[in-house]
Amino acid sequence: MNRQIPHHPKAFLFDMDGTLYDSMPNHASSWYQMICEHGIPCTPEEFYLYEGATGHFTVNLLIRRAFGRDATDEEVQSYYERKAEIFRSKPAPGVMPGALDLVRAVESLPWKPQTILVTGSAQGSLLGMLDSDFPGAFPIERRVTALNVKRGKPNPDPFLQGAKLAGVKPEECVVIENAPLGVMAGDRAGCFTVAVATGPTPHEKLAEAGADLIFSSMPECAAQLPEMLCNS
Repeated sequence: MNRQIPHHPKAFLFDMDGTLYDSMPNHASSWYQMICEHGIPCTPEEFYLYEGATGHFTVNLLIRRAFGRDATDEEVQSYYERKAEIFRSKPAPGVMPGALDLVRAVESLPWKPQTILVTGSAQGSLLGMLDSDFPGAFPIERRVTALNVKRGKPNPDPFLQGAKLAGVKPEECVVIENAPLGVMAGDRAGCFTVAVATGPTPHEKLAEAGADLIFSSMPECAAQLPEMLCNS
């Protein structure tokens, strides 16, 4: 733990993919299939490392690695549209076990903190499920997506925007993340950053990225974090 756990945080900034939804296997396989269609060498596992970044960031990284140049706007659009098409063809991902429990536990805290969505995704198929899967927790006016920021994770901008939406200081926020780039963004924004190891990323990578607190699962986080905050 690097930062001291905040006393009665005023807002919780939730990542979406791999945190609220068990969607990363679909994302990773969709990216892998699309990039292979373009003949660019890659591995399925590497896309977990880019989790949390915008589509523009990921396409540009791969184009630069393969061809030694930045991706054009047309390439970014066509690559991402194809990736989204593949993603939509897959069975809808389920809510991450324990995610709803954590959201409800946060909403039940006696000082009534806000819940804000902060995602590097613009994936409409998932964003459209939030209202039914997490009723009242993430209305449109309390969402930061890839469409709302110029610089996505690992830059701090998305979480700074999330704090601004809540009308509070970053240090009054708790970030809930599962990916190194997202953890890095939360840390750089000055938020207390909780990492939940819901995927294959080892705890050491999350710690190196700047996590203040690490849980092994969302159920563990839901069971322990609210109590820790009440006792801080």
